[in-house]
Amino acid sequence: MTRYCRNMRGYGPNPPDAKWPGGAYVAVQFVVNYEEGGENCILHGDAASEAFLSEIVGAAPWQGMRHWNMESIYEYGARAGFWRLHRMFTEAEVPVTVYGVATALARAPDQVAAMKEASWEIASHGLRWIDYRAHSEEDERRDLQEAVRLHTEVVGEPPRGLYLGRTSVNSLKLAIEHGGFDWISDTYDDDLPYWIDHDGHGNPTRPQLVIPYTLDANDMRFATPQGFNSGDQFFAYLKDAFDTLYEEGRAGRRPAMMSVGLHCRLIGRPGRAASLKRFIEYVQSHDRVWLPRRIDIARHWMEHHPYQAPELRPSRMGKGDFVERFGSIFEHSPWLAERAFALELAAAHDSAGGLHNALVRVFRSASEEERLGVLKAHPDLAGKLAAAKRLTPDSAKEQASAGLDALTDEERARFTDLNTRYTQKFGFPFIIAVKDNTKESILRAFEHRLENSREEEFATACRQVERIAYLRLKDILPS
Repeated sequence: MTRYCRNMRGYGPNPPDAKWPGGAYVAVQFVVNYEEGGENCILHGDAASEAFLSEIVGAAPWQGMRHWNMESIYEYGARAGFWRLHRMFTEAEVPVTVYGVATALARAPDQVAAMKEASWEIASHGLRWIDYRAHSEEDERRDLQEAVRLHTEVVGEPPRGLYLGRTSVNSLKLAIEHGGFDWISDTYDDDLPYWIDHDGHGNPTRPQLVIPYTLDANDMRFATPQGFNSGDQFFAYLKDAFDTLYEEGRAGRRPAMMSVGLHCRLIGRPGRAASLKRFIEYVQSHDRVWLPRRIDIARHWMEHHPYQAPELRPSRMGKGDFVERFGSIFEHSPWLAERAFALELAAAHDSAGGLHNALVRVFRSASEEERLGVLKAHPDLAGKLAAAKRLTPDSAKEQASAGLDALTDEERARFTDLNTRYTQKFGFPFIIAVKDNTKESILRAFEHRLENSREEEFATACRQVERIAYLRLKDILPS
């Protein structure tokens, strides 16, 4: 048995209706990353200078030395870039969420006061800019606790949201385990918020809301190879993303969310700030657009899309329960469920289509003799078992759906004749997904398929068995 921890399904083809306030077609959320003074620097106890997200593309850390140019680039973000962004957003009356590195906030009392005066949400961006990929779980837990403590001390209240950024395999689990965050954003995997529960990532008693972030609609690409070279490119990318989401929402394809990631030392430069201003004005020129903070999105989602535990999750069931629940999906063939349980199941298999795929993989890879056994396990249509009321509940319900439980004497005689001729020719009963058919179409298929070769009919019967299994799963799992 293997269980795959990644969720490759998400909302699938039918995401929920976000129900944004005012019937908005899209929610556009701006994030200002406040990191200046929290970056790697030997003055902060780090082993080397910073090398990430600056004007010096491709910079390397200076081990044991201060990097004066790098430090001054970051200082620009605090001294000038922040205030340019602050003026821009407050004048436009657009609320912002700040990802604040705790040590950076501690070194920026005026900026923090301005954030609070503007009613910006100040979320946690960790303690310092630490790359946690090689850190122990306990060290990372300790830093998270200290980040929240220092943030609370500096800001006056604990952070309600968290985006760490430089994560480890433990970061998401530790954030959920902490239990104090209304939302977390260390994912880039969706256009809508979603809930994580006790799937191995966190506290089984407290589902965690996730508001995915972005690295594409993000000014960090001004500081990366093959990124944005000019403000025009940044504006064009943001505009295209907004136009796509807006049109999808207007066309009734379920409103989504757009995150825009900003950094004071990058977009705060005059040559880039103009593109952000144009985008804000462009967004505000449209009606039915919601401009929230991330905490506003979280509160909205909690109200309109509260956590609801699925009634049935095949990927989390024990073997006994799994086989008992799904052993009858293929008629009288529980061995298929037993083998499917040993496959690499995940959240993607918790839907009708997902679990069906796992089961039919087993069926298709079985020997011809085993598959023939599955075919032979099916009852005749309107046959002796039906007359004796000895069908399985699924078969009885399916045959009744096409009126096969209420045949005239003439119809019953015709079914008996066709069943006999078919079984004598092919060596297994006639199988068809009754739910897809009427009594008349079943009889027509009977006559037509009697003309097939055994090879053709064996393949056809196997496809029908798979179809029946899917229809049965649709009755008990989300599609």
